[in-house]
Amino acid sequence: MRVIAIDGPAGAGKSTVAREVARATGLQYLDTGAMYRCVALSVLRQHIDPFNEEAVGHVARSVSIDVQGVRAFLDGVDVSAEIRTPEISNTVSIIAAHTPVRDAMRMQQRQWIETNGGGVVEGRDIGTVVFPDAVLKVFLWASPEVRATRRVDQTGDDFDEVVRNITERDRIDSTRSDSPLRPADDAVSLNSSSIAVGDVVATIVQHFQERDGR
Repeated sequence: MRVIAIDGPAGAGKSTVAREVARATGLQYLDTGAMYRCVALSVLRQHIDPFNEEAVGHVARSVSIDVQGVRAFLDGVDVSAEIRTPEISNTVSIIAAHTPVRDAMRMQQRQWIETNGGGVVEGRDIGTVVFPDAVLKVFLWASPEVRATRRVDQTGDDFDEVVRNITERDRIDSTRSDSPLRPADDAVSLNSSSIAVGDVVATIVQHFQERDGR
């Protein structure tokens, strides 16, 4: 399967790296996190308890989500900015822990790959669950402090609060019962804490070219 799966915790630089890898390889790019954020936005709009697995699962199965590069459409409306708010960030790990939600999103992700003939896909369980036969699996990570610094540079939020939020999100993502965040056994592990984005991209592209067979 001509897929580059990039997994890792929030703030590790997956989106930036994945977009650059897609540009370098000519593959399409899919941000699966944006899909879950769309579900979270719909849940909040409908005033549904994000811990209510059955209700949230129904939302995930009923909404129309279309992710095109950095743009995300929910029921035909561009919500690219709305899904990047702190409220959505605090909700998305809760709703993403529900099996019905993950089942619905995985189905859409596999359909997207089939339609596009492959792609660079980033998320939490891409290499371990969604595309275990991916040509290349990458686990991209960085320390909570480094990730918090990057976030603060973008948003100006309080550093200590951001560290706490990131640490809690890591805990939720890593301990959920359905496909917890972890590296695939055959993943290439890259620590982006002190490596330039360009070097990370170059390493991934090199690994892909070696394995792609084209």
